[in-house]
Amino acid sequence: MSSILVRDARPNELDATGALMVAAYAQFSPSLPAHAWRAYEDEIRDVRRRLAAAALIVVEDAGQLRGAVTYYPDATKETNTPWPASWAVFRLLAVDPQARGRGLGRVLTEECIRRARATGRDALGLHTTHLMEVARAMYERIGFVRIPEHDFYPVPTFRVMAYRLTL
Repeated sequence: MSSILVRDARPNELDATGALMVAAYAQFSPSLPAHAWRAYEDEIRDVRRRLAAAALIVVEDAGQLRGAVTYYPDATKETNTPWPASWAVFRLLAVDPQARGRGLGRVLTEECIRRARATGRDALGLHTTHLMEVARAMYERIGFVRIPEHDFYPVPTFRVMAYRLTL
């Protein structure tokens, strides 16, 4: 890797970060009903809506934004499913499709772990799906374990799987 910098997104980068995140998730659109993808795409793009409760962390490589993740230091502020109050969670981890395979997803995950530990959280949670095989494998290598009691179904036939890393 060249010059990697991990930091919070700047206000003037929010639109570009939202677009990067949508581009990273676009590969999954054919696996969802069209109406579900449109709603998910809108949610992914709307990074501003999450800023009241979360940090938008970005990774830049050689001065270019290459990835982002939404980090909730208080898990109860992430609203997809109830999380324990002593946890932090992250969601929508995204790496620019042209920058994949260089460890940037792991860099973003490790920053979430670092922040959760620094604030004394008991665990770090996340959601992912069967479609996200590369991400799931990375999370499991890091030590995240499945916790099905925190799964949810945005549409009746599509399960979003929960994972936890005890800190």
